[in-house]
Amino acid sequence: MPEIRLTQAASHARHGSNIGQPLTRRDGVLKVRGEARYAADNHPPDMLHAVLAVSHIARGRVSFLDVEAAKSHPGVVDVMTPANRPALAEDPDAKTNPFMFRLDLLQNDQVRYPSQPIAVVIAETLEAATEGAARLAPRYQMLPARVGLDAGDSFVPAAVGVGNPTEMRRGDIEAGLAAASKVIDATYETPTQYHNAMEPHAIVAAWDGDRLSIDTPSQALVMAQARIAGLFGIAPEKIHIRSPYLGGGFGSKGFISGPQVLGILAAQLVGRPVKLVLRREQMFGPVGHRSPSRQRLRIGIDGEGRLTAIDHHARIASSTFDDFFEPAADASHTLYASPAISTSHEAVRIDTGTPLFMRAPGEATGSIALESAIDEAAWACGIDPLAFRIKNYAEVEPISGKPFSSKALRDCYAQGAERFGWATRPLEPRKMRDEAGMLVGWGIGTATFPALMFAAEARAVVHRDGSGLMETGAHDMGQGAWTALAQIAADGLGVDIDRLEFRSGTSDLPDAGIAGGSAHTATAGMAIHNAGAAVIAKLADLATTDQRSPLFGAGNAGVVARGGRLFARDDESRSESYADILSRAGLTQIEARGNGAADPEAQSTYAMHAHGAVFAEVKVDPDLGQIRVTRMVGAFAAGRVINPRLVQSQIFGGMIWGVSFALHEHAVIDRRSGRTLNANLADYHIPVNADVPSLQALMIEEHDPHVNALGIKGVGEIGITGSAGAVANAVWHATGIRVRRFPIGIDDLMTAEPSSHSLG
Repeated sequence: MPEIRLTQAASHARHGSNIGQPLTRRDGVLKVRGEARYAADNHPPDMLHAVLAVSHIARGRVSFLDVEAAKSHPGVVDVMTPANRPALAEDPDAKTNPFMFRLDLLQNDQVRYPSQPIAVVIAETLEAATEGAARLAPRYQMLPARVGLDAGDSFVPAAVGVGNPTEMRRGDIEAGLAAASKVIDATYETPTQYHNAMEPHAIVAAWDGDRLSIDTPSQALVMAQARIAGLFGIAPEKIHIRSPYLGGGFGSKGFISGPQVLGILAAQLVGRPVKLVLRREQMFGPVGHRSPSRQRLRIGIDGEGRLTAIDHHARIASSTFDDFFEPAADASHTLYASPAISTSHEAVRIDTGTPLFMRAPGEATGSIALESAIDEAAWACGIDPLAFRIKNYAEVEPISGKPFSSKALRDCYAQGAERFGWATRPLEPRKMRDEAGMLVGWGIGTATFPALMFAAEARAVVHRDGSGLMETGAHDMGQGAWTALAQIAADGLGVDIDRLEFRSGTSDLPDAGIAGGSAHTATAGMAIHNAGAAVIAKLADLATTDQRSPLFGAGNAGVVARGGRLFARDDESRSESYADILSRAGLTQIEARGNGAADPEAQSTYAMHAHGAVFAEVKVDPDLGQIRVTRMVGAFAAGRVINPRLVQSQIFGGMIWGVSFALHEHAVIDRRSGRTLNANLADYHIPVNADVPSLQALMIEEHDPHVNALGIKGVGEIGITGSAGAVANAVWHATGIRVRRFPIGIDDLMTAEPSSHSLG
């Protein structure tokens, strides 16, 4: 198996600190050569193939499976059903913490949503397993499917997101609306969306007695290890998970899923290693998605164009058997100042797999509605939408009243607008055309995402030869985490990056936390930073207390680690190499551990967010209604940039996702059967190369001393939050038609009422 060699030389000369350098991905060569081994690329000896049989109905029970027909097919070894599934130590429907979701593990014959696993066929070849699954020919006792946001009575959930309050209020909303000169009252709808990572969920599982070896993509190795340990009643240390590469995750691989556990059960049933890989259409069901939403915003504005009230109410959906409620209205907590703000949620239960975290959960859904409503408010007042946002942006977090840990949003507005050329934008819509007669529109959206941190650990080693080792079980979904974390590690150990070995991606390493919430670089990075500081402190103690060292007595002034040497902070002519320090002490290496976690005091004092402003240009065919995004500029303040090349890539990915949210992406649900009609990448539209505009991302310099010692914030999700709204607002500016149901389609423009400036 090819190793990830983070000790290879960088592709360009490095000057000074490793942090801040645009190093290329350390695993990039293996990926472009096809040598990076993803989970499904593993084939242990004597391995069998497993294929899921899934439900074709949304609600009811399985009344018959032709197991004998499946088992009689050549190559089929066994068929796992509720009748013969191995026993579990823990009920898969148990839920003991907010990060535990109920799993469908063939515990009974009930069907709760379309594409729910109802059996697993295990065979010598993939083809035999696939044919065996087809021969099961299930029959059902079917009940009517409950579909859509009007499927039943709504209720107020106990919490949204992970423990967020369902409702938050400050000030008197009705008084604020009554005092307003203008009131916007509009409803926006967003569709069901599916993660659709390039790599589907997969697992290769092998048992050796009560020890379990797994290759599977995971955004949270230790959480997955603990969940599997509970289900199977074995100690976590008996489970070894390898996840060196992920072909995308976007939240869907943050928790071990039912199909992955079924692969483990299949291996237990047959006593041989088993590989199970979801087909693309099977990812539309048991591995999470983004809930649809219907959001009503009421916004009051006084005669000077200042907000008097923001009331944001969201209706969302969850499954009939579990709880995850998209915190869509929470997007209105943090951006715009108003004496009265209210956010609230209601929910319905429908026959669907449980929604889960999907890139910018809540923020993406809520921000496209909020940014559209803010644009409507600006137009109602006759104010340029950028000027309106600057007039109303919050100096302190509106709901909590906490000061922001940094205030760079105004710079984002200014620099983004200048680069885009916003100053020449006409206020009224339908005033710009290009040389081909296309309607041209410019839109803006404000971006925000919380600066989160979780808990992590790392182990640092300095060897006698002056090289360094850093270990942490981090996760790289393609965002370049291993490269950025290696840069932090090299600086923390005071070694050149080509003298560093970086180990990651397996569950037997120190816990790096979860790669989610745009928090992984900050979380794992701080653990790495602290581990490096701890081992350097040990080295310094050896040197400064040894009379034979040039650094003897330098302890009070302190030392600086750089290039495999310690230097006296107050006199850099006094220095000593790591090799000499360890050799004199008779040591071959020295090691230490470090932890990373948020500072509770800072979090209680400050509101911590990354911010940005996105500007978009669209062109619309006045005869056909076809929409093209032609240009986007985003300016983002997201703390200290560890690797500008990787940050730009993440920001571009978020901006493209915003285009997808506004114009392309939605699951089409058959209201009769509850099934997803476009459960494939041909019909589930996401942007392709022809849809991707000219992109520019400006990183605004920001020094935030409060988020963490390194000043790191996340960049994985913030690019979505302003971009979707910017595109939607640009469509309005081009056409004069305000579409409030997303994604915006040709039919929305061609069938608009004349009062909405219809294109016809």
